[in-house]
Amino acid sequence: MMRALIFAAMVMTFSACTHVAQHQVAAKTGSNTKVVGRGMPDIDLTTAIYEVPVQSGVTYQDLVDSLKSLSEGMNFVNPANFPIGEHMKLRGVDPQGIKDVHSFCNLSMGTEIILDHPEFLVFAPCRIAIYEKQNQLYLGLDRPTYDLKSIKHPTTRAVQSAQTLEDALIQLMEKARRGDF
Repeated sequence: MMRALIFAAMVMTFSACTHVAQHQVAAKTGSNTKVVGRGMPDIDLTTAIYEVPVQSGVTYQDLVDSLKSLSEGMNFVNPANFPIGEHMKLRGVDPQGIKDVHSFCNLSMGTEIILDHPEFLVFAPCRIAIYEKQNQLYLGLDRPTYDLKSIKHPTTRAVQSAQTLEDALIQLMEKARRGDF
């Protein structure tokens, strides 16, 4: 009975979020994962990192251009990029492939979190990394919903805002990994 009530509450919560497209995050009950769909890996709810492989044929420059174009169309700003791999090279260290961090901010999605919990600023702006492992490019996200677990007693609107922000960033990653514009 309790399991049915929890499931019903989850369904009502997800149904209320009409701004999230159906192909985006959908709960998998009784699991530590969420299904993203559209060929994207499931989200491991036990970690802050969400990682997706970049499709074959999409170059590093394609990714950078795609992230820039798509993020602007989604009302994100890209206030800073940190080419960690290039800085490693300057120090005589082989980065073993691409190692970059790109920051993204959309205050229309994140304002509620920051107003309710100013300490959440330590996680801002949101970050998507581009990196290479075993000759494969990846995009990695520091998940806002996981970061919010560091806040004691987050407000309902902060939780909803973090989910909206995370869903949008995953949508950005989904398109960018294909090289879409």
